[in-house]
Amino acid sequence: MIRNVIGSVLALAGATAAVWSPFRAWYDGRLGRDYAIDELFTGITETRADLLGSILLPFAFAALVTVLGVVLRSRLLVALAGVVVLGFTVFWMVRVGQAEGSIVISGDGAGLGDGVANAFGGGVLLLLGALVMSGRHPTHRLDRTDHEPRPTHPTLDGPPPVTGVPDGAEVGDGPHRHPQASTPYAAPTQPYDVPTWDPDRDGPPGPPPR
Repeated sequence: MIRNVIGSVLALAGATAAVWSPFRAWYDGRLGRDYAIDELFTGITETRADLLGSILLPFAFAALVTVLGVVLRSRLLVALAGVVVLGFTVFWMVRVGQAEGSIVISGDGAGLGDGVANAFGGGVLLLLGALVMSGRHPTHRLDRTDHEPRPTHPTLDGPPPVTGVPDGAEVGDGPHRHPQASTPYAAPTQPYDVPTWDPDRDGPPGPPPR
């Protein structure tokens, strides 16, 4: 968490420096916003570029990617923004060196200005912020384990398990017998004599005497 906060601060500071750099002097007092993007591919000229068509555009895009990367805690997006800023800055220096014949670094306002330093510093801060950030950690959903004891009342599947039965004893014997277990009902087995009618002895059947 702390690494993400520190990395986000560094990344946002780098994006701010990169966006601010075109409004500073880049070479011989000329502002960075005066350089058109297409001049990086066709060659540097003295023509002043529009603001939206200047080198500010890729830096603004890098700042937008930085904000998105900070919100999503994506190190890849923040690093991509840093590469864009440094890439366009180095590309501009190559084109200026070809146009001027050489690049002069001077402290009297001639040569490279502080706008280039801001762009370089912003790109480095973006890469440093991506390095410091820890990124997003995937969360694994853990299955909940039911630690509740098993029910002890009878269920439809059968009687509850009986514990504590000593070796050699069967379930239902002795003191370990389940309280609900009972001896099944058994019908009486005592025989009964049923009298039969004998015609030679009892005579014909008739109504009973009154």
